[in-house]
Amino acid sequence: MSDIAQEAWRKYLIQLQAHPLRTKAITAGCLAGCSDLIAQKISGVKRLQLRRLLLIMLYGFAYSGPFGHFLHKVMDIIFRGKKGSKTVAKKVLLEQLTSSPWNNFFFMMYYGLVVEGRPWGLVRSKVRKDYPNIQLTAWKFWPIVGWINYQYMPLQFRVLFHSFVASCWAIFLNLKARSGAIKAA
Repeated sequence: MSDIAQEAWRKYLIQLQAHPLRTKAITAGCLAGCSDLIAQKISGVKRLQLRRLLLIMLYGFAYSGPFGHFLHKVMDIIFRGKKGSKTVAKKVLLEQLTSSPWNNFFFMMYYGLVVEGRPWGLVRSKVRKDYPNIQLTAWKFWPIVGWINYQYMPLQFRVLFHSFVASCWAIFLNLKARSGAIKAA
């Protein structure tokens, strides 16, 4: 690793230690912004949609970073002192049955109502139509991520790891959400 990258990582770790919630929120916001830039590029947007980018960053900063921070703290409390594969499996199962459905639903609602500014009825029917498929796809993908996260990541890096993978997942959700917006427009 270059000296610049090592120094940046060192400073990031200091901030993560001193201000964990703030650092995770900023990280999630930046990664959400990066994922939206990529999603816009892939979907063929000719000119950067800055409002959309900023609203996606706001979602990462105000919701997904803090949600992840507290989710992993709660999981650590629920499973305090318990280790091993059975505990990891229970954490993954609990996460997949609670936060995964909620997060996908919430993102779809936020994207439709806030990012796109669509009316409630249109967003509701889009969520009814697309949510089951998105959630089933999530259940094929996220348990593996959850297993890696709970098995191998120290608590302080779980939100960073999750946010990084979530930025890839958000590209999928953005493109899925966009596909309906393009047809409806």
